[in-house]
Amino acid sequence: MDERCSREREEGEQRTTMEDERETVSNKQVVLKNYVIGFPKESDMEVKQVKIRVKLPQDSNGLLVKNLYLSCDPYMRGRMSRPDQLRPYFVENFKPGSPLSGFVIAKVLDSGHSNFKKGDLVVAFTSWEEYSLIPSVEMVYKIEHTDVPLSYYTGILGMPGMTAYVGLYEICSPKDGERVYVSAALGAVGQLVGQFAKLTGCYVVGSAGSKEKVDMLKDKFGFDEAFNYKEEQDLDAALKRYFPEGIDIYFENVGGKMLDAVLLNMRHHGRISVCGMISQYNLQQHEGVHNLFNLITKRVRMEGFLVGDYHHLKPKFMDMVLPLVRDGKIAYVEDIVDGIESAPAALIGLFSGCNVGKQLVRVAHDHE
Repeated sequence: MDERCSREREEGEQRTTMEDERETVSNKQVVLKNYVIGFPKESDMEVKQVKIRVKLPQDSNGLLVKNLYLSCDPYMRGRMSRPDQLRPYFVENFKPGSPLSGFVIAKVLDSGHSNFKKGDLVVAFTSWEEYSLIPSVEMVYKIEHTDVPLSYYTGILGMPGMTAYVGLYEICSPKDGERVYVSAALGAVGQLVGQFAKLTGCYVVGSAGSKEKVDMLKDKFGFDEAFNYKEEQDLDAALKRYFPEGIDIYFENVGGKMLDAVLLNMRHHGRISVCGMISQYNLQQHEGVHNLFNLITKRVRMEGFLVGDYHHLKPKFMDMVLPLVRDGKIAYVEDIVDGIESAPAALIGLFSGCNVGKQLVRVAHDHE
């Protein structure tokens, strides 16, 4: 009797092991090797292969997803640095030996939550890998509108789009005829800020880092003027050339010397929306700003923001932007590379201006 029970138990364990093996697949991950000092390199990351079971644990109320797109965003650079207890970053730092994480577009393979089912397409905040087990759906949003490109949900219909909307409309309240300057204007956010401002009736100038990008700002996105900041020896003189009467609204993406020059050219009661400062992200010693007294004399309002504080405005944002996308009244440029192995190069390329438009990594196609 004991022998029969033992044999049945062994056979049951073997069947379970075989089932587990059939439900297990390889899973490539983008892992941070070490904390980054200065400019990030591809060698600061590596692509590792692990195993994952493509079935949710019993009683889980989370999701198992197959990641389709990874979103490369400048804020991720701060997460690669060693945590600073005195100046904590606004989002948790990456940990060496663990996968990077960020916004992804994914397909649900298995669901333990009643709001999601197998086959749903979602936007989630999860690890940079081929498959993810998401224990909580707090940061998962179902994609309801599939008549637009899926990749747009990490760009114009995602965090960058909301950032442009909040930074321009909520922080700066543009008016018809006002003069708007956008730095890093061909990035995921900047290209939208300029178009939103044009739709409001503003005069818009953008800056970028190559002739190709400058031409695109004017020809594709409808900016009134654009210039290559790398060719300008005197940023103050360049801004005076394009804004002889001064700047009403500055959408700040760069910081450093650009911000200093802008402060000299702001009009009375101007507004500055501080979205990012990409020129400072890789510096061990940040550059100082010298012309802040202009905030007082010109009564300029300068305000930083985090888009997550405005999540309640997402329905209002979608009501405005979706019709513009569907009707072709707003353009959006993406820079998509294929394969998770391409992710490290794609991410660090943001900080040298290699990307043209919103940078994405396509891990898999949604029909696979």
